[in-house]
Amino acid sequence: MKHVKYIGAILLCFIVTVATSQNEALFEQGKEAYKAEEYTQAVTAWTQILENNAHSASLYFNLGNAHYKLNQIGPSIYYYEKALQLSPGDPDIKNNLAFAKNATVDVIEPLPTTFFNKWYQRMVQFAAYETWAWGSVALAFLFAATFLLYYFTYREQTKRIWFIVSVSCLLFLIVSLSLAFVVKGEDSAKRAAIVFAEEVVVRTGPTMGSDATFTLHEGTKVRIIAEEGAWIRITIADGKDGWLTSSDVKEL
Repeated sequence: MKHVKYIGAILLCFIVTVATSQNEALFEQGKEAYKAEEYTQAVTAWTQILENNAHSASLYFNLGNAHYKLNQIGPSIYYYEKALQLSPGDPDIKNNLAFAKNATVDVIEPLPTTFFNKWYQRMVQFAAYETWAWGSVALAFLFAATFLLYYFTYREQTKRIWFIVSVSCLLFLIVSLSLAFVVKGEDSAKRAAIVFAEEVVVRTGPTMGSDATFTLHEGTKVRIIAEEGAWIRITIADGKDGWLTSSDVKEL
């Protein structure tokens, strides 16, 4: 039975190694195609990596660039947003996303927000959930190590220093854990999506016979707040909401 487990582990490692090397080859293939201005081939190569269930900010960023070069604004914004989810503080992603958004038709003025809400959003968007989670793990180890040093140190001055350091680590750990849960909750609650249809009519209800309220165009970001069959209810940054078919958007 042990031999079977060892063989299974070896096979799993082999499969992971092969998949990783294949994805690296596809990534390089996409880069070469992009340099040669063969953007469709670059998209094809990089999309194959996604089909292998491999994801990274770099991959999404490059897919966004390739789609932007193909003048496919909806997909470019979608992939930039995906990249930003994994690397919220990356200035290149933010810059390219801003360029892509400038190419959209819809001009939506967001609702005014308070200073506290702006500060809160900056904190939430500072880093991804995984970053806060791993930071919490590191701080937990640091707190344990510094507390042990404090406990086993006999010199009064050194003991005081380790006590201050351990308490600081504990406070940062609490903050990091809190932000990890907050960001996770925000990600779950905010079901964002990008409009992929060239033009879509938003209606008052989940039927084609419902009155039209406003029109959205490719690349606009929406938030999904309800679902009913093939229809979804969305809201946009200025507070307007309505219904459109789920096939008109792609959820982030």
